[in-house]
Amino acid sequence: MTLVTLTTDFGTQDGYVGAMKGVILARAPRAQIVDISHEVPREDVAAAAFALAQAAPHFPRGTIHVVVVDPGVGGVRHGVVVDAGAQLFVGPDNGVFELVAPAPRAAWEITSRRLRRDPVSATFHGRDVFAPAAAALAAGAKPSSAGPEVALQGRLPGGPPGKVIHVDRFGNLVTDLRAATAGLRAVKVAGRVVEWARTYSDVASGALLAYLGSAGTVEVAVRDGSAAALLGVGRGAHVEPLVAI
Repeated sequence: MTLVTLTTDFGTQDGYVGAMKGVILARAPRAQIVDISHEVPREDVAAAAFALAQAAPHFPRGTIHVVVVDPGVGGVRHGVVVDAGAQLFVGPDNGVFELVAPAPRAAWEITSRRLRRDPVSATFHGRDVFAPAAAALAAGAKPSSAGPEVALQGRLPGGPPGKVIHVDRFGNLVTDLRAATAGLRAVKVAGRVVEWARTYSDVASGALLAYLGSAGTVEVAVRDGSAAALLGVGRGAHVEPLVAI
């Protein structure tokens, strides 16, 4: 039995996720399918990348992760299989794998007819390319059988570290700063200095705090409130680390 996860922006109202699951199980009946999320905001590749980075490292070796958040479907971007070492990833080369596989062992474009349905819809590669590719891998196909080896080209928007990369449903600001920054004592966001704390209960209700989040990066929150609403910022906002002198 092989685990296959699905992460999409399809929601659950329509039959799109069900179609993908049907294709996988028809070709790999012993696969076990796990849903990571189908509520990624529409066409939000960065949000999908973050959701995948939160969840994928906690799955067993050999898990196959399928991601379909693909605003460029039918265009020039490649559909790929990515070998990240312990796990495989299947989806569009649009930057969605940048956080979870920043230095993959290898990647292959999915061109083999054995790993695709026929015909392939120009608008539903999740069903016709990525699901059958994942099923083939789950049934024992080698990743290299997908097609020619390629270098990943997709990149997430943004520059060097020092920004908000995700706002969760609680209004917490997830940054790309690692808490290992030497001497980190606070961060500055939207002109406000936010002092470091261990957890929410270390500050008063309504107070801002910066802390080490569960993804291993610095987060900014408001106890019993929303940092995004209080500070009036969202993804892409500049975050300045402040260190002790």
